[in-house]
Amino acid sequence: MPTFVYKGRNRMNEIVTGERVAENRETLERLLRRDQVILTSAREKGKELALPKLGGGGSVGAKDLSIFTRQFSVMIDAGLPLVQCLDILAEQQPNKFFKQALTNIRNDVESGMTLADSMAKQPKAFDRLYTNMVAAGETGGILDLILQRLAVYIEKAVKLKGDVKSALIYPVAVIVIAIMVISVIMIFVIPAFTKIFQELLGPGELLPLPTRIVVGISHFMASYWWIGAALIAAMVWAVKMYYRTPGGKKVIDTMMLKMPVFGSVLRKVAVARFARTLSTLLSSGVPILESLDITAKTAGNVVITEAITRVREGVERGQTFVEPLRATQVFPNMVAQMVGIGEQTGAMDAMLGKIADFYEQEVDTAVKQMLTLIEPIMIGFLGVTIGGIVISMYLPLFTLIGKMSGGH
Repeated sequence: MPTFVYKGRNRMNEIVTGERVAENRETLERLLRRDQVILTSAREKGKELALPKLGGGGSVGAKDLSIFTRQFSVMIDAGLPLVQCLDILAEQQPNKFFKQALTNIRNDVESGMTLADSMAKQPKAFDRLYTNMVAAGETGGILDLILQRLAVYIEKAVKLKGDVKSALIYPVAVIVIAIMVISVIMIFVIPAFTKIFQELLGPGELLPLPTRIVVGISHFMASYWWIGAALIAAMVWAVKMYYRTPGGKKVIDTMMLKMPVFGSVLRKVAVARFARTLSTLLSSGVPILESLDITAKTAGNVVITEAITRVREGVERGQTFVEPLRATQVFPNMVAQMVGIGEQTGAMDAMLGKIADFYEQEVDTAVKQMLTLIEPIMIGFLGVTIGGIVISMYLPLFTLIGKMSGGH
């Protein structure tokens, strides 16, 4: 019987290595599972027998995950066996990456692993929040209820993200189209007018100053457009590289929260996400420290993450929830007051849910206000820019008309 050198992770997510005698890899995996170790790789006599992994380029969208969770909760509530539910859902899943993940989970569950542990082996499909809530549902025997809460949470998160994205589509589309139109005018139209003016006015006649400025910009764009493109690409690359550093990420996230108009929307989105995530975790029976840890890692903004981490540290030291929350000075006073009331009445999960509902509505209102403010600014900018170009092109005509009138 061969001896395998293996590597795996225990229930504390610690790396475990060792040697084990087994008939094959499947037997080794089953033996280690009894010791609560999830096998990640194994080799026999120098031959690597790594567990099959999902393709690196795959992903699971929030919409796919939401539909799966909703269907899964209905099936569990109807009394279908867990393995049969996973088998049906995997069979009808159009996303190949997600289908393979569900198939792997189904095989793990069938071989005796818990649903939460099998999902934890597919981190690209199910994050820590999802697996922790499933674990709480399995432990409490309320998996169908937990899946319903997860479905609601994901659906609300998708809606919130979609509202912000839809608000940005219009101004971004207008800006891109405007840049393209102005570029075409400057590169192709202005040079044609310049030649006509030079022929009509004569070589010794200077064009009006505004016209010369526009012609100079046009000449630069037509001759050196690649410099502008290279500078923009370099700036985007530099910002991305800077954002990948811890200090850069914090600086940029702080600046985004302080931006006029848009920063207010981002802050409300962050508060809504914090309240919704923490409410869902607490109502599902996940311990408060674990809930805060997960919420911090899913905040999406370093400033919010650090604030939630400080709250967690305060709660761990024995403080009330509201004291460190107010001390962060990141969350509005109303949030701290409502959380304090929820803590005193023992209904903090329900209070956090009300906070999430309120701020999600606030996001909708803020997005509409932002669009109302951005639209006249964009129209004014385009009017001034294109109007300035048109006027600068008309000025030589006035000079030409003046010369013709003087000649008569």
